[in-house]
Parts: sequence; structure tokens; C-alpha cells
Amino acid sequence: MALSRAVRCCLGGLSWIPVIFINLVVCWSYYAYVVELCIYTVANTEEQVIYLIVFHVFFFMFIWSYWKTIISKPASPSKEFCLPKADKELYEKEENPEAQQEILKRVARNLPVYTRTGSGAIRYCDRCQLIKPDRCHHCSTCNSCVLKMDHHCPWVNNCVGFSNYKFFVLFLAYSMLYCVYIAATVLQYFIKFWTNHLPDTHAKFHVLFLFFVAAMFFISILSLFSYHLWLVGKNRTTIEAFRAPVFRNGPDKNGFTLGFRKNVTQVFGDQKKCWCLPLYSSLGDGYTFPTRLVNADSEQGNVEHQAIKCTVDGQTNPRPLSESQNHLLGNDMHSEEHKDGSPANIEVCQPVSITMENES
Repeated sequence: MALSRAVRCCLGGLSWIPVIFINLVVCWSYYAYVVELCIYTVANTEEQVIYLIVFHVFFFMFIWSYWKTIISKPASPSKEFCLPKADKELYEKEENPEAQQEILKRVARNLPVYTRTGSGAIRYCDRCQLIKPDRCHHCSTCNSCVLKMDHHCPWVNNCVGFSNYKFFVLFLAYSMLYCVYIAATVLQYFIKFWTNHLPDTHAKFHVLFLFFVAAMFFISILSLFSYHLWLVGKNRTTIEAFRAPVFRNGPDKNGFTLGFRKNVTQVFGDQKKCWCLPLYSSLGDGYTFPTRLVNADSEQGNVEHQAIKCTVDGQTNPRPLSESQNHLLGNDMHSEEHKDGSPANIEVCQPVSITMENES
């Protein structure tokens, strides 16, 4: 027991190595740009001031969004998704998988759960001992189920999911801007040092290396940032992009797509002034998600939209389960009418989520 605890502590410490590496690179880049470039190399005072002001804006936003991604605790399912004590005992005693599924189905009828495993079974986490909400997955690294899990990122030593996905996208955006700004402003001095138009000083190494590092990181981050912009536009997670979510009537990779504008709003919120700031503004509660492609589940009971509390970014957000769906779907669906004034024939949709893990 003590040995396993020591191993876990060692692994926990090792998991911070990528974060420490990134912070060391950022600290060196700050020194190289501010001291070696702006103070020792740039001769024009006005140019120095402009370079430093813009640099510190990008630097501050990059660090802010990066650490918000790191320190934001992944949101986990609430106790409402755990099996009641009597059902849990029955489930653990039952050895027949079909009988276990019947127990899970009976409990799930009172929960807003609409997605299934690839075989059509209720998604249940044996480790956390709970029925997984839609788009929720178990992270073996964090050893917990994470709401709307996207992936576990070693560079932030955290799970990226419902509670911090906006911060992660902003982190990619500002790190890319940080790198491209450094590369663009260092380029002319890089050329001058390279062609020996500037004297060999201690700043030469820092300026030359700074350009290579900034350009290298920019290229690598650009591809990742473009991919996640595509995911946001499609309303998919990384897990869902590799394996389509499974609904009762089969898998559907576009099951959560509401249109580009609404997909972006679901991640960044409906207040555009907050889009560029690493402040929590995502819509929804992390348990249910609107979809325009799935009809009411015939096997699902009438789930009362009770408030399920979700703690995100230090704030408890008890929102009715249908609130985010009404907010996202309501505007367009209620405004689409025929020219003769009669309502359009629109299918009413139910909240649905997808599961992309291998289920046992």
C-alpha cells in the first residue's frame, strides 16, 4: 500500500515535467526578448517602447490563459449519477451482464442520459461507479470521469473538458500570437546578426535562437489550433472526432452540430466581449447538450429537469437541464416560420450526448 502510494506520488511529480519545461522556455524567451533584444540590440527608443508594450500584452494573455487551463479543475459528474445504494448492491451481486444492464436502464430512465456504448448499452463507469452523462468519459490519468472530456493534455498536466476547454483554445491562440509576434519582430535583427551587419555580442546567440524557437513553436501550435477551431465549428470533442457518438438509433458524428454560430456560442458563450478573455462563459451545465438530429428516446422516461449543480472555475452553477438547450435552439427554431405565417414543421429535439470510449 505504501509502495503504491509512493509510486503514485513519483508519477504525479513526473507529470509536471512538461509544464516546468514550458515555463522555463517562456521565462527564457521573456529574458531574451526584453533584455537581449529590446534593451541591448534595438537602438531606437520609440521602437523599443512599441515592441515592449505589444509584447507584454501577448505575454500576459498567454500566461493568463495557460494557467487558467492548468488550475481549472475538471468538472466531474454529480452524485445524482451514482447508483442508489439498493441498486448498487444488486448490480454488484448480479453476474449476468444482461441483468446488470436492466438495472442500469431502470436507473437511467430518471436521468438525462441519451447516449449509449457501441453495443447499445448504458454507459457505466465501474471505477467511479456511476452512469456516465452524455459526452462524459473516464480519464485514466486523472482517475475520474470528466464532463465533456476532450483529451488529457500533458503540457498543462490536466484534463481538457467542459470546465476549461475555452481556456485551452485561448491558450493555443495566444501562444501562437506570442510566437508569431516574437518571430516577426526578431526577424530583421536575426538577418543582421546572421549576415554580420551587427557586431558579435552576447545578444547574438539569444536573438538567433529566439527566432528559431518561436518559429518552430508557431508552426507546431498552428496545426493544433486549426484542428481545435475545426472541432469547435463542428461541435465535437477530440474523442468524438475519432469515434462518432452513439445514440439509440446508431452512431452520428454530426449529432451535436447546431450550426457554426451556435457551436461557437456553446464553447465561448453568448457575450462576445468575453470571448477573448480566459473567463468562464461557456453555455450549458456539462450534463446535457442540445441536438437537432435525435428524436425523443422511446425508452427514456419523462425526466424532470431538476437542477443539477456543476461547479466550474470555483463557481457553483445550478442550471435547469433544459436551459442551455432552450437558449441555443430556441432562437432559430421559434423564428423559422412559413411566409403565410404558419409555424414551420420542425422536429422537437431532445438533449443527446455521445460516448466515444471502449466500454466494458
